[in-house]
Amino acid sequence: MGNPTGFLNINRNLPEDRDPVLRVGDWKEVHTEMAVSDIQSQASRCMDCGVPFCMAAESAQGPGIAGCPVNNLIPEWNDLVYRGLWKDALARLLKTNNFPEFTGRVCPAPCESSCVLGINAPPVSIKHHEVSIIDRGFEMGWVTPNIPEERTGKTVAVIGSGPAGLACAAQLNSAGHTVTVYERADRPGGLLMYGIPNMKLEKHVVERRIKLMEDEGITFVCNTTIGKDIAADKLKEDFDTVVICTGATVPRDLPVEGRELKGVNFAMEFLGANTKSLMDSELEDGNYISANKKHVVVIGGGDTGTDCVGTSLRHGCEHVQQLEIMPQPTNSRTAGNPWPQYARVLKVDYGQEEAIAIQGDDPRSYLVTTKKFVGDEDGNVKELHTCQIEWQKQDDGRMTPVDVPGSEKVIKADLVLLAMGFLGPEGGVLDQLGVEKDPRSNAQAEYGKYATNVDGVFAAGDARRGQSLIVWAINEGRGAAQAVDAYLMGKSYLPR
Repeated sequence: MGNPTGFLNINRNLPEDRDPVLRVGDWKEVHTEMAVSDIQSQASRCMDCGVPFCMAAESAQGPGIAGCPVNNLIPEWNDLVYRGLWKDALARLLKTNNFPEFTGRVCPAPCESSCVLGINAPPVSIKHHEVSIIDRGFEMGWVTPNIPEERTGKTVAVIGSGPAGLACAAQLNSAGHTVTVYERADRPGGLLMYGIPNMKLEKHVVERRIKLMEDEGITFVCNTTIGKDIAADKLKEDFDTVVICTGATVPRDLPVEGRELKGVNFAMEFLGANTKSLMDSELEDGNYISANKKHVVVIGGGDTGTDCVGTSLRHGCEHVQQLEIMPQPTNSRTAGNPWPQYARVLKVDYGQEEAIAIQGDDPRSYLVTTKKFVGDEDGNVKELHTCQIEWQKQDDGRMTPVDVPGSEKVIKADLVLLAMGFLGPEGGVLDQLGVEKDPRSNAQAEYGKYATNVDGVFAAGDARRGQSLIVWAINEGRGAAQAVDAYLMGKSYLPR
């Protein structure tokens, strides 16, 4: 704790975001940089708590408990940043997190919700320190390929190149195993590449990490769907072990009247095609769903919904609004959401901030359900019929949405984007390999062990736990790597 009064004397501060009206004219990240001296000053707010809740998340605690799932050594590298020992801070950060350049940009920072200072003051800006350390590390040339001194002769196939697959591959490669990562898209990265838009995570950041992993000896095979281009059984024959990291990519649908109309799309169809077209041709090829001059309605209130709002505004939509079936969060913690749980409070993310600046008001409406879509004579969606709902507790304790009489409303819509989350992994690979599933259709594998019912086949990330955070995917990728290493070698010295 380099500055024992930092948390008393220094207020929380973050770099300013770019002007929302101007930034919708490009696809660059919305954040600006902060002076190094200011970052060091912010790091001095860390109290080096006797019990650092910020780094102590455990899966067994349940999803409500905050803290860092990869157990980042947060107080240690905060102190090193404050002292100006950036290279040492980088070394401490990389001990627990393979990809801080990703988590430092897109993780919702559960660590900050459990910061002890956050009990009665704004928490330490942990997430910004994390990305500052790794970005400085790349800038200074400190991040170099970690090439194993010798190879074990063991081979591993990782299916899926999202954060879980990448973390698993990186750890297993560092142990000397020969790793091949299979990706069905034309570029590696999974949702890091095609699910998160550039204004949150510019793709050169992902490509830089992929190149580093290739230099370390990892092989990426793209445009290859396991179960179609390569039989899953063949993969098991050719490799000593197989790790399923395909993610939970089955989107939650909205099976109401008019769902088949043109212009009603899943969010990932919209976001993925946009990023690919942007990378292929700066949107010149037209191979994407355009929101230009359209009235856009986004159904769903999470990060994906926000990304749809921000992307629609950059297309030049006529108007965008966002419908959420849940109640509006409160401005501060409620009695039922105490520290150190993840703070369920109202946030204005970049997409809403841009909509407010351009349209004049927050695009979100709460406690709204869509009853049907209505189309024109050509089969194109033209409007939504909605109504307000209220949540009522039933006799069995379940909360159920109930329509509010007289609250019906018709909303003009030329483009509807369904951003209501994901149900689980696609079944092809699991079915072909004979992997048992849990009641939610995820691969059945115990947390911490990651082994499926099929010998030599492991599962990690969203494919095992269901839709979750990028930082939990990294946690599981690292844990699965340790389990695979122990399976191959009899014991493992890899950290989780």
